[in-house]
Amino acid sequence: MRFLSLAPDRPRRGGPRHLPSGSPAPPPPPPLLLLLLLGGCLGVSGAAKGSRRPNVVLVLADDQDEVLGGMTPLKKTKALIGEMGMTFSSAYVPSALCCPSRASILTGKYPHNHHVVNNTLEGNCSSKSWQKIQEPNTFPAILRSMCGYQTFFAGKYLNEYGAPDAGGLGHVPLGWSYWYALEKNSKYYNYTLSINGKARKHGENYSVDYLTDVLANVSLDFLDYKSNSEPFFMMISTPAPHSPWTAAPQYQNAFQNVFAPRNKNFNIHGTNKHWLIRQAKTPMTNSSIQFLDNAFRKRWQTLLSVDDLVEKLVKRLEFNGELNNTYIFYTSDNGYHTGQFSLPIDKRQLYEFDIKVPLLVRGPGIKPNQTSKMLVANIDLGPTILDIAGYSLNKTQMDGMSFLPILKGASNLTWRSDVLVEYQGEGRNVTDPTCPSLSPGVSQCFPDCVCEDAYNNTYACVRTMSELWNLQYCEFDDQEVFVEVYNLTADPHQLNNIAKSIDPELLGKMNYRLMMLQSCSGPTCRTPGVFDPGYRFDPRLMFSNHGSIRTRRFSKHLL
Repeated sequence: MRFLSLAPDRPRRGGPRHLPSGSPAPPPPPPLLLLLLLGGCLGVSGAAKGSRRPNVVLVLADDQDEVLGGMTPLKKTKALIGEMGMTFSSAYVPSALCCPSRASILTGKYPHNHHVVNNTLEGNCSSKSWQKIQEPNTFPAILRSMCGYQTFFAGKYLNEYGAPDAGGLGHVPLGWSYWYALEKNSKYYNYTLSINGKARKHGENYSVDYLTDVLANVSLDFLDYKSNSEPFFMMISTPAPHSPWTAAPQYQNAFQNVFAPRNKNFNIHGTNKHWLIRQAKTPMTNSSIQFLDNAFRKRWQTLLSVDDLVEKLVKRLEFNGELNNTYIFYTSDNGYHTGQFSLPIDKRQLYEFDIKVPLLVRGPGIKPNQTSKMLVANIDLGPTILDIAGYSLNKTQMDGMSFLPILKGASNLTWRSDVLVEYQGEGRNVTDPTCPSLSPGVSQCFPDCVCEDAYNNTYACVRTMSELWNLQYCEFDDQEVFVEVYNLTADPHQLNNIAKSIDPELLGKMNYRLMMLQSCSGPTCRTPGVFDPGYRFDPRLMFSNHGSIRTRRFSKHLL
């Protein structure tokens, strides 16, 4: 019995066009009349008149930075997607952590609206509450139920997926026709997959178990055995370059002379920053530097297999005659740092290296070799893909915007000038016994007591881009009520916090805009920003009955 075998990569054209036995057939798509009655996907945004609606492929990397050269190893990906389409130079995530960011991709919502705040079940990561409230409204669920798309998922879903207290591996989220999901967090060997709700264990034999290659092979099998009567959506979520950074054997000696970039914010002390940054030790120890350099090198090594995966997908789509009617997106769930402000390795911080990600797109109607400076966020992926399918964003509760007009070169386009970034720190309100000199609540600590997170590493930011400003405004929910502001035109490495020197009127407007975004939902998340011509500011709204400036209130219990 053949079950999406991991046979060597070879096209199969002669057999019947269906998935092999052992793979349950998807429910039939709704008939056209039913879609008409339901107000489904009636447009053909990216397809020629009379042709089938476009297919969509989304490849999602795990912890891949953009600022520190994360795309450098992906030469084939840049050639096959970026050079054949559009590269976004200002793509951001609303939360620099895996589960909240992935939830934003799936729902098109900011974290304060999907309520996934960290990587734990208690933080709503793949919890029963998430499954009940959010999963039925994800964009893949809409594509399946309202647009008749075949939907395929392979790889890492959410960090707590498969937890026994939340349905285990038998839970298959609504909206997926074919489901090949990794149990919990990224691994390369010795993992378990949920294959349409049934567990399959993998060991450590490279030829059949290396996860990036397994994902490539099951994806190619889907392309060969799916139905040809309906369009498809594929989401392929690789483990790379997330730890434990296990490269394929043929790539384990690559990049031996590569080290983490020694840019201007590498191994320096953040003297005018939030206390969590100030606690880092500068200079870093030699052991920390060796560790982060090795991690940086291994991260690049793991990405070479992702590059192979993208190449195989593109070649198979071309061989099957479907490439010209397929949009391919490549992005990451968050960035990463290696030594910036003397923090050895992690994400979770508000700075560009953690919140900025790669985004490359090719597809019908997209001219090659384009770069867009437009400010986009991963909450825009769902709306854009639904727009491609012909489904109206107005029928959803999504916070993001469709950037399909940008992809197609629309002129005189009104676009946003800011996005929200928000993060709720992890940690318990106790002192780490190995680091008694540090404040309570620290977590993700290294042996030399440099900690990457804390329960009050809780912040929200407005990231603003306009013709005149390239600005970031952030507030922390801590005893200091700390504020960080950066002018990234003059200070791209975010060395100088200008919160105390910036125009107080502008500071007040940014504070008010932050409050507006943090309480926004759906269309109100797309209202004009501070530097948009349509922005209106009433300073009276900033003051409470006691006359003090209102600042954002953070929820400790979003569930």
